Amino acid sequence: MAYLLVIGTRKGLFTATSDDRRTWEVGPPHRLDPQDFASYGAVYAVGVDPHTRRLLAGAESSHFGPSVFHSDDLGATWNEPEQAPIAFPEDVDSSFTRAWQFAFGPEPGTVYAGVEPTALFRSADGGESFELVRALWDHPHRADWWPGAGGAAIHTVLPGTVRAGHTDPAAMTVAMSTGGVYQTLDGGASWNPANRGISAGFLPDEAPEYGQCVHKVAVAADGRFYAQNHHGVYRSADPASGWTSIADGLPTDFGFAMVAHPHRPDTVYSFPVVSQEVHLPPDNRLQVHRTDDAGATWRPDHAGLPDGRYYGIVLRDGACTDGADVPGFYFGTRSGDVYATTDDSGEWTRVAAHLPDVLCVRAVEV
Repeated sequence: MAYLLVIGTRKGLFTATSDDRRTWEVGPPHRLDPQDFASYGAVYAVGVDPHTRRLLAGAESSHFGPSVFHSDDLGATWNEPEQAPIAFPEDVDSSFTRAWQFAFGPEPGTVYAGVEPTALFRSADGGESFELVRALWDHPHRADWWPGAGGAAIHTVLPGTVRAGHTDPAAMTVAMSTGGVYQTLDGGASWNPANRGISAGFLPDEAPEYGQCVHKVAVAADGRFYAQNHHGVYRSADPASGWTSIADGLPTDFGFAMVAHPHRPDTVYSFPVVSQEVHLPPDNRLQVHRTDDAGATWRPDHAGLPDGRYYGIVLRDGACTDGADVPGFYFGTRSGDVYATTDDSGEWTRVAAHLPDVLCVRAVEV
């Protein structure tokens, strides 16, 4: 079996391949646009279509601005549609800044893009063209969705949810900074905040209906949700019914990334950061923590990681799983290192070192 790891960085896109997920071959940076010879721009979002294995990359150019590129040969060649894939309608007084996340619906060809400024777009043609999801853009709360430190963006898009034992294609959960978690149960026609129990300690009202700065949400195999907040780690069986804190046992409740096990609903990975003021790992050591009981307890998962001082952190989309039967887990840091482990190895191995700041990673069996 072969595995592909797609790595978006501050200075372009990289890919790595492996037959055993222990030794990796990392290729040179991809030139997504052969006409843009001046720079390799930041890649904040990458996606792998589970139906077709098409790769998507949301890239920035200092000359041509942001765009979405796609590859149908696992990154050997890249294409950009003639018309801008993501653009706001003429009646909207905003312009597309960057893509923050791609997510794929159960129907082949359906792709969602969470973008900055805070909006959701939908594609029915595999990511070659997108339309604005107007019901969310026109939501009366939108005027109060202020930029977090990283920008005003929908950074988490989770199409479908497990309801009564099956995936409901009409349901979707998104998260944004700031604004919090919102859900639709009618295919995007209406959206409701789902933040009860998540603290907003930076606001005068620490328990508002919306306005929380949620950094990432992951969904487990049984439909449970896990959230990393701007100070706070939470679990919910149904966000509309509220969230419960599971931060006890972690060295800090601040962080950006969170990854749920694709098959074991009680297993989740957390990547703690000291605080909102100090974006460093606790004790100046690369930190990964794991729970196998849905957050009741946490344990360090450091085997194979550097023992000495380390100052790079994991950003909100800088960690993922490949979803394999024996799953692999991956993360990259702002120091340019990428690590991988599998359920049966018990130890992290380094995939790459000295890359530019890692902004996002995605992995898949090929």
